[in-house]
Amino acid sequence: MEESSLVRFVFLLCLVSSSVFCLDDSDQNATVSSAVYIVTLKNRPLVHFSGRESSSSKHSLTATSYHIYRTLNRSASIIRVHDSLLRKVLRKENYLKLYSYHYLINGFSAVLTRKQADRLSAREEVDNVVLDFLVDKATTHTPQFLGLPRGAWLRDGGSEYAGEGVVIGFIDTGIDPTHPSFSDKTPGHTYSVPPRFTGVCEVTIGFPPGSCNRKLIGARHFAESALSRGVLNSSQDDASPFDGEGHGTHTASVAAGNHGIPVVVAGHHLGNASGMAPRAHIAIYKALYKRFGGFAADIIAAIDQAAQDGVDIINLSITPNRRPPGIATFFNPIDMALLSAVKAGIFVVQAAGNTGPAPKSMSSFSPWIFTVGATSHDRVYSNSIILGNNVTIPGVGLASGTRTMHKLVLATHALGNGTTVMDAIYVGECQDSSSFDQKLVHGKILVCSYTVRFILGVSTIKQALITAKNLTAAGLVFYIDPSATGFQMTSTPMDIPGILISSPQYSQALLRYYNSSLLRENGSGKIVGSASVARIVGGMKPTYGITAPKVMYFSARGPDPEDDSFVDADIMKPNLVAPGNAIWGAWSPLGIGTNDFQGERFAMESGTSMSAPHVTGIAALIKQKFPHFTPAAIASALSTTASLSDRKGEHIMAQRTVLNPDISQSPATPFDMGSGFVNATAALDPGLIFDIGYNEYMKFLCSIKGSSPVVLNYTGESCSAYNSSLAASDLNLPSVTIAKLVGTRTVLRWVTNIATTATNETYTVGWMAPDSVSVKVSPAKFTIGNGQTRVLSLVFRAMKNVSMASFGRIGLFGDRGHVVNIPVAVIYKIAV
Repeated sequence: MEESSLVRFVFLLCLVSSSVFCLDDSDQNATVSSAVYIVTLKNRPLVHFSGRESSSSKHSLTATSYHIYRTLNRSASIIRVHDSLLRKVLRKENYLKLYSYHYLINGFSAVLTRKQADRLSAREEVDNVVLDFLVDKATTHTPQFLGLPRGAWLRDGGSEYAGEGVVIGFIDTGIDPTHPSFSDKTPGHTYSVPPRFTGVCEVTIGFPPGSCNRKLIGARHFAESALSRGVLNSSQDDASPFDGEGHGTHTASVAAGNHGIPVVVAGHHLGNASGMAPRAHIAIYKALYKRFGGFAADIIAAIDQAAQDGVDIINLSITPNRRPPGIATFFNPIDMALLSAVKAGIFVVQAAGNTGPAPKSMSSFSPWIFTVGATSHDRVYSNSIILGNNVTIPGVGLASGTRTMHKLVLATHALGNGTTVMDAIYVGECQDSSSFDQKLVHGKILVCSYTVRFILGVSTIKQALITAKNLTAAGLVFYIDPSATGFQMTSTPMDIPGILISSPQYSQALLRYYNSSLLRENGSGKIVGSASVARIVGGMKPTYGITAPKVMYFSARGPDPEDDSFVDADIMKPNLVAPGNAIWGAWSPLGIGTNDFQGERFAMESGTSMSAPHVTGIAALIKQKFPHFTPAAIASALSTTASLSDRKGEHIMAQRTVLNPDISQSPATPFDMGSGFVNATAALDPGLIFDIGYNEYMKFLCSIKGSSPVVLNYTGESCSAYNSSLAASDLNLPSVTIAKLVGTRTVLRWVTNIATTATNETYTVGWMAPDSVSVKVSPAKFTIGNGQTRVLSLVFRAMKNVSMASFGRIGLFGDRGHVVNIPVAVIYKIAV
């Protein structure tokens, strides 16, 4: 799970079973051990013959029937080739084929020995053999924060129509089909399943008949790689599309959950939830599991199936757990499968990763993938406690308050007979009610310590609540221990009055007041209580209007590294930022993704996993309005209309450290936020778009030194078929990144007018040059009609030798109100 307080290392780096499967090459016996390998062939995958047209994902029922017939025949032919190859090369040897990939990439995954993998690699028709790798999992108010009800939704006819007809595929931990966020029995007109969608609803013990409906129109699970390693337990890991973790249910609801679903947590009503595109359809492809995460072989199978089924958008709130090896990060099986998906007209959104705020920490690399970082939003659940000395201490906690003052009792002063602090070193965390004397706690506010063990998940607030209730405490207070200083506490639901004090200063103020009122036994000096009293105010009502958005410290940052040597690629990442901190979303009551929300139907989660589905849902609104938009056109509409200012009209800030992030923040750069903060309403009327076709991506890949055989391997196409190559900075992206500017460099961009008005629009060009760089754009003014395209020449010149990155912007200002923003980044400047 992607978390805001700490990146939790919940996935095993090396998974060893009785069959000795391991991800680390150095740990494998080359002659005996087996592992999962992904093998790709030189022949083209099915989508490169005549897949869905990249300009549209809308099909008639007749066209769909023909497409299904053609796909099935060619798929069967490709599978026969895979099986034949394995039989020829590994005659009479033991091996296990897991998947045949035939739609987006041509290949298969199999359990092989190292020698078997080497023999396959030597075959003429095989050009790449990759060891399987692990993949990590990287809202009641955010629709309002993003202006959807009075903006984007209103343009589409309201929430009853927002996203209608668009199918979103989620590669994640599954879904809880019983959640009301995914019901098709909603007010208004009924759902209608798009006839082009050919997916199925898998029926298993954990996913009975009737789990799918006209809203949740498809569900499958993929686990062959996990099963081959012996790490999947069918009963514990839910070998079905059902979500036993919670993450997939949450992300699906943020993007496309039904509108107006009551959020009730710990018995408290906290508003009504909605996805960004509440009328969009959901298709689930489970490839991640609660105990161990997931593997690339299963992820690729899920992506391949989603594309065949006919989804319009794929949401990937997941990232690889290590940088892919090879000549460039782009050449990994997942990204190359997604390139084929983009060719088929599918828009792909991926979480940036939670490895920030370090530079070059990006986990989503390729220009055909839309990468989303995480920001805060303007809602905060504030809580406070009023001490008997009239000092008010602020904190957080989704809890009610106490009506009157109650005495305070520190956990270490309420121990039962025979229990000492030395006997129970963690007794101050209030995890075990048997350690305490109920008579000393009854009717009082129990004061506990919040240590680093809570951040690591060893101790939980939920268990402390059970302790407080067993001891009949009037309330529960946490002060922050020095071991956890600097980490942010999140608003946690409590079913009794409670508060979490995250400030070390306020925590000390509470303890000083408590200690100043200690009562001691005459003679022995033994502590027998305290005269201190307090009243918890309660934190059920949110406050709004704080400075937002700001880029969260955990959000991964650019520049986008091209390869393991960290040679900077001329591609801007992330593309955009969106709300990803303290996001309400649907939850599976059986989910174990977070201890604090076990048994609940909603949870508040943080991470770029949460920001990605915000953009996915908004992309569905764009796809609904512009069904013939290419993936690049959708990306352009989102990027060029992004906001650069927070709600106070000031530059968006970015947190720079994990500890005390609000103290160390500075203005966000394009390497922090890409084009800026998503603007849903403006994205539906971008004026101009920057479009890119599959051929341009291929020319870019072919321009990378040594890439020809790899390109042939993944796509079945030869670089010699392309008469020219494109440097990354020459891709028609709605941004410009130049890793090394030597003297003068000219890049071209071409824009197309897609405004709905038939009249011409005149644009004036303005710019703010990066430090030590001069900029000139021509033409500086132009008029463009609907459907017309204009080429812009952007000339950059290094003014002095500087090795530090600098940033600028180019703006196109239309006389009919359209504003197109283009971020610029130049790293090394060498004047000539």
